[in-house]
Amino acid sequence: MSQGLTRVAALLAGALVLSGCFAAAPGGGADDRLGVAMSFQPVANLSPHSDDALLLTKLGAAETLTVLDRDGTARPALAESWEQTDPLTLRLNLRAGVTFHDGTPLTAEHAAASLNHVVTATTPPRALKGVQLTAKAAGERALELTTARPDPILPQRLTAPQLAILAPAAYADPASPNPVRTGTGPYVLDSVQGAAGATLNANPRYWGGAPKASGVDARFIADGASRANALRAGEVDVVDTVPVSQLPTVEGNEVLDVPLPRLIGAHLNTRSAVFADPAMRAAARQAIDPARIAEGVYAGQADPARGLFGPASPWATAAPPPPAPAAAQPRGRIRIATYDERPELPEIASVVAEDLRKAGFEVTDVVVQEFSTMESDLLSGAYDVVIGARNYSVDTGDPIGYLRSDWTCDGGYNLSRLCDPAIDAAVEAAQPAPPQERERAAVRIAEQVLGTDAIVPIAHERSRIGIAPGVSGVAEDGFDRRLITVETSRGA
Repeated sequence: MSQGLTRVAALLAGALVLSGCFAAAPGGGADDRLGVAMSFQPVANLSPHSDDALLLTKLGAAETLTVLDRDGTARPALAESWEQTDPLTLRLNLRAGVTFHDGTPLTAEHAAASLNHVVTATTPPRALKGVQLTAKAAGERALELTTARPDPILPQRLTAPQLAILAPAAYADPASPNPVRTGTGPYVLDSVQGAAGATLNANPRYWGGAPKASGVDARFIADGASRANALRAGEVDVVDTVPVSQLPTVEGNEVLDVPLPRLIGAHLNTRSAVFADPAMRAAARQAIDPARIAEGVYAGQADPARGLFGPASPWATAAPPPPAPAAAQPRGRIRIATYDERPELPEIASVVAEDLRKAGFEVTDVVVQEFSTMESDLLSGAYDVVIGARNYSVDTGDPIGYLRSDWTCDGGYNLSRLCDPAIDAAVEAAQPAPPQERERAAVRIAEQVLGTDAIVPIAHERSRIGIAPGVSGVAEDGFDRRLITVETSRGA
């Protein structure tokens, strides 16, 4: 990773005093259970067929066949090796000695059944969009996956949390798979308390060795200040996300700073009355100051964006800047929108509005709502500018998938509503390429996108994981899929 993974001390200024009594450390005394606060609340009772699956992998309950390393390359997990036996067939050899939490041994037959349940789900995972996948056992530990078309990134697709392998018992109700005591990870999910929390206990039969902690008590806390308060009060040992605004309040705790493949950008609606004009888009680009936002809103805890891809992607080598379209004198009435799930976005929207007003645009409205209530308006072009956060690794670590969904004429998440036949052709040409060639193509295509001024890249985010004194072994995962591992412990 070009800038590496760095540990930064929490800011020391202005620590707040928590009113009331401090809670005891989780479990108290010599108990080595881990208390964890997660920013994302489950919406589907931790169903692996939903985005809740991410919580299962981050808490160490469920595992996939492969995982992504820091470079975005697929590495062994439940599958210890694999080979492409023909253009349509990937053969994987499963790890020996793995058992599900209910005691059932992991076999190729069970792995195939788990994958086939996912494929036939009412809403298949995004990682398999457009992929006709069939899984079958070819031996006790030999798993064969076939696709309708050659798929050079199938090993990367298998890393998606929604493709975690669960025991047959999980699918007693195929429409509502149950992850309780059916995973393979270092911690057994024993109970779920709705959207409030979950209880996990150490898996003594874990194939990677016995976990160092006896269990995990997870709390799902959407409010960033409440998460920071819990860490400061000693109620939890790990907080998955500390908002920038809360860094001064967590004095005495460590903050693990990890670059993420997440871009914050100002999407300019290329079909709106104002920004259909490339000269107006160029004027907006000139008006917005990414460095000021990264330093001000993020207090230096984000990297000013110089393109679509950031420091978390070592393959994103610097490329010559695209020719800058000529800017015109700013004019026109514009509306700006963003969502409040990420606390920094509304503040960024205010700064962008100020920049655009100073340049000469008339900003009539800055709309902030929950994403779920405004998603259809964002995608249909109801606003001139959308301030958004986007994980460009999407579900597979594949940048071409991101470029296709966000920057092609038929893309499902094209906030800028850009339609450029040259970009579409370049994305299509990269589809059959192997991973390294896809990355090189992605750098070239990104420059094409930037040349349209359909987006003003602002910042690349970092995760900020709060860690109590003495806690070690927390995952430094740039893809934000792992947090609690077999090595995580509270120390002596």
